[in-house]
Amino acid sequence: MEYVYAALLLHSAGKDITEENVKAVLEAAGIEVNDARVKALVTALEGVDIDEAISKATFAPTAVPATATATAAESGAEEVKEEEKKEEEEEAKEEEALEGLGALFG
Repeated sequence: MEYVYAALLLHSAGKDITEENVKAVLEAAGIEVNDARVKALVTALEGVDIDEAISKATFAPTAVPATATATAAESGAEEVKEEEKKEEEEEAKEEEALEGLGALFG
């Protein structure tokens, strides 16, 4: 959740939500940074209108689109599935956080 808060803080300050900026905010707060989580967050927020997401979170949560899974014939299929599962979990956590944040800003 602190990763989402870092992104919202950057957004509120008018700063770009980049891996470097998110890491700096987390480190300043004394949080041990997980680079994979930072990258997943920044990637998930690309192209997202945060103001719109906050306003919509107050009214109705949106569904997370399912990502395509790798076929069993592909090498590293297990790795791909684990990575997608982690990304889906991160997206779900982010949406939950945005729902709660909607109450703060609504």
